[in-house]
Amino acid sequence: MFWKRKSKPAQPARSGFSIPEGQRVYAIGDIHGRDDLFAGILDLIRADNAARGAAQVTIILLGDLVDRGPQSAEVVERAMRLRKEFPDTRLLIGNHEECFLAALTGDARRLRYFMRIGGDATVASYWGDEESLAEASFEEVAERLPRLVPHAHVAFLGTGEDVIEIGDYAFVHAGIRPGIPLEKQSLSDLRWIRDDFLDNLADHGKMIVHGHSITAEPDEQGNRIGVDLGAFRSGTLAALGLESDQRWFLFARENLARAAA
Repeated sequence: MFWKRKSKPAQPARSGFSIPEGQRVYAIGDIHGRDDLFAGILDLIRADNAARGAAQVTIILLGDLVDRGPQSAEVVERAMRLRKEFPDTRLLIGNHEECFLAALTGDARRLRYFMRIGGDATVASYWGDEESLAEASFEEVAERLPRLVPHAHVAFLGTGEDVIEIGDYAFVHAGIRPGIPLEKQSLSDLRWIRDDFLDNLADHGKMIVHGHSITAEPDEQGNRIGVDLGAFRSGTLAALGLESDQRWFLFARENLARAAA
């Protein structure tokens, strides 16, 4: 199952949101195993970045690289390689990474939950043999899967962050608990929260950029920006671009990539 939310009409943004001069940020929404769209959005980012001139570039992956789409292993591998091209590539831990890492402990119960929320696609991407996977028990998968996932992938996902602050923006996977300072947010809320955050239009002090909750288009509100377009089923992956006090979006689509400023 997945969660979809209709975009509400955008609320007027509080003025003054910006990032430091000389810096450019691209925040990529939930990829969920769509390596084709990940490759496409990176091509758009390269072209957009080149057209805008020199800047210190930060790429933020908003979490949920894995599950639901067919190429989770390839997405993680591409994300790791990205740091060679853009050294300041940063990863936020999503709820699906949290469950993936838990499933790699060998606990069949955790594996069962992981596979129920879309992790079956991730397991298949590392397993490589659909027929033998279909015949395996949860206990057999739990025992074998940790040996199939490269240590480098586990280490990369394990170094993910929970909050990234740049200028007047804060980047998280799911959202924040309103009224609680960023430094005191619980991991559960940062990775899992929905309505208590989404329905609150109070000023959070910073503009919160997040994924996790699917909308048909970027969800711009006066206190937050949602960038999860449900790539695994919609065939569209979004990235938010930021520079100084400017913001724009890039969209990679199945068989078509376009940029919208």
